[in-house]
Amino acid sequence: MTLLHACCAPCSVQCVASLRGEGIEPTLFWYNPNIHPVTEYRSRRDALIDYAGRVGAALVQRDEYGLRAFLAAVGPEGADRCAHCYRVRIEETARRAAARGYENFSTTLLISPYQDHEALRAAAETAAACHGVAFLYRDFRPLFRAGQRTAREWGLYRQKYCGCIFSEEDRYLPAAKH
Repeated sequence: MTLLHACCAPCSVQCVASLRGEGIEPTLFWYNPNIHPVTEYRSRRDALIDYAGRVGAALVQRDEYGLRAFLAAVGPEGADRCAHCYRVRIEETARRAAARGYENFSTTLLISPYQDHEALRAAAETAAACHGVAFLYRDFRPLFRAGQRTAREWGLYRQKYCGCIFSEEDRYLPAAKH
């Protein structure tokens, strides 16, 4: 059994298909307290629920919007925000996988060419060692465009930024303003 942390529906599409192609039936795990604002959080969560239903994937949720905890952890300038986001989500996935008897865990974050792949892998390997559960590593990046295309065809919500309030600012405000 594999617990697959799911950052969003579009990133899940090809990760789930690829794992199923290997004979692995993952359980999706929604835990993304880094996503802001709350409307964005809900849009991504609800799209994942829709996607899981469409493909018959099991989905468990730790539905916890975490703006204040996130800001307390990264401060007003967002220092090391990406490392924090990876660590928090991967750590909780590994903890839950170990506690619930999963053989291993992974994350859909590994499909994005916009994420720091090596930092994700290091965070997952650390969490795996800490919790005594295997990390199932896959480089899903070659599948990214196909997943985005399917998400678009299915009308799944597709976000325009990574997730945190700082990445939203980077997306929508010209660089000269901050």
